[in-house]
Amino acid sequence: MRIVTALALLVAALASAGATADQAAGAAPLLRWHLVKELPHDPKAFTEGLVLDGKGRLLESSGSYGESELALRDLATGKKLKSVPLPARDFGEGATVVGDRIVQLTWREGTGFVYDLDLNPIRQFSFTGEGWGLTWDGKQLIQSDGSAVLYFVDPQTFEDTGHVGVHDGDTDIYNLNELEFARGRIYANVWHSDRIAVIVPETGVVESWIDLAPLQERFPKPATWDPRDNVLNGIAFDPRSGHFYVTGKRWPKLFEIAVDGVAAAQKP
Repeated sequence: MRIVTALALLVAALASAGATADQAAGAAPLLRWHLVKELPHDPKAFTEGLVLDGKGRLLESSGSYGESELALRDLATGKKLKSVPLPARDFGEGATVVGDRIVQLTWREGTGFVYDLDLNPIRQFSFTGEGWGLTWDGKQLIQSDGSAVLYFVDPQTFEDTGHVGVHDGDTDIYNLNELEFARGRIYANVWHSDRIAVIVPETGVVESWIDLAPLQERFPKPATWDPRDNVLNGIAFDPRSGHFYVTGKRWPKLFEIAVDGVAAAQKP
């Protein structure tokens, strides 16, 4: 359970003012990337969490009250294989795979859910503060709450074990959202930005950025498109290929990308 310190409250208050894409620009360099493949994505899914489950299936947590769910999808087709709706009072947020379990957060409700890999509910837990993004580094959970702070969380007790402030040079990076851990680094969507921050977990330093703004040019926008809501969000890493799968809230496409410097797993 999170203990909200005076520092955390101050950070949350500053974050509530909102960070712009310009604030996400700093001293850290941009990484080169190239598009590998375009795949279908459910345009109704308000994507909040994205991760591969180890069986080649895409696990997606989606938000919005009355529409939130946790879904397993076929990666190639985007077809929903199984899903679990959240109670109408809950707004689904980040989710990650922890061994043989799935952990999912809610936004402001202070409730987390634990499932097995077939989406059968196991338990619920409570936490303090907002839930945004969630990832797993093999030892501990890493959670964002929309501020410039990342929290390290025990995967058994869900108690906070530490935190780190995220910054690019002298600039604190607020609105940290969906998270993914890959090759010793935390990859974080920055809300209302087309960039992903690449963060050193021990220090919170943003060592580089991935600018994915060109992806929005690769699909038509419906008349109902809201650029304030339908933003880039969702990062899933495939260690076998070394590629990332990225999408956005209610985007009709999922993109497989290769990022310079991120290698595939070595074969035994």
